[in-house]
Amino acid sequence: MNYLAHLYLAQDSTESMIGGILGDFVKGSKKEQYPHKIKKGIELHRKIDSYTDSHPRSQASRRLYRPPWRRFAGIIVDLCYDHFLYRHWSKFTDAALTPFILNVYDILKTHRAILPGRLQAMIPFMIGDDWLGSYRDLSGVAQALKRLSKRMANGDQLAGAIDVTKHNYPNLESNFLIFFPDLIRFVNDIKSRND
Repeated sequence: MNYLAHLYLAQDSTESMIGGILGDFVKGSKKEQYPHKIKKGIELHRKIDSYTDSHPRSQASRRLYRPPWRRFAGIIVDLCYDHFLYRHWSKFTDAALTPFILNVYDILKTHRAILPGRLQAMIPFMIGDDWLGSYRDLSGVAQALKRLSKRMANGDQLAGAIDVTKHNYPNLESNFLIFFPDLIRFVNDIKSRND
C-alpha cells in the first residue's frame, strides 16, 4: 500500500499516522528512536505491507504487469490501490476525504522536525503538488510513477506502466475492492489485540 492507504489505516491518532508514513523511511532498528505510539505505527505499516504482498488479490494484480514492468509491479499496484481508495473512499469511511488529506498535511508540517531528512525534503512537494489528492485520477498515478522513476535504478522502465494500468483497470479495481476490506479486517484485528 502507498501513503493514502497507510494513513487511512492508521487514522486513530497523530502518532499512528506519523508511524504509518515513516514505515517507508525508517528501516530496521532506527524506529527505536521514536516514541512508543509512532513505533507501533511503523510496525503496523510493515505488517500491512507484508499482508498486502501475500494477499491473493494483490498477487493477481501484480501478475497483470509483464516484463519490463514486472520488477516494479508491487510499486505500481500500491499506487493504483491508493487511486482506488480515493475513488471508493466513501465505501470505507464516513469521514470526508478532503479534510482528512488536509489534516495529514498539517500533521506533517507540525511534526516535520522529527521526520527523517528525506521525508522532510519531500513534504513541501507533497503538499504543494497535493500528492494525496492527486490520486483522484490516473494522471496522479502517472505523476507518482514519473517521480519514482527519477529516484530508482532502471526507473526508466516504469515508462508505459500507466498504459498497462489503463488496459487492466477493471481487473485492478475488482481486485482492490475484494482485497481492501480484507486488509481493513486484518488491521482492525491487530488494533483490537493492542488495546
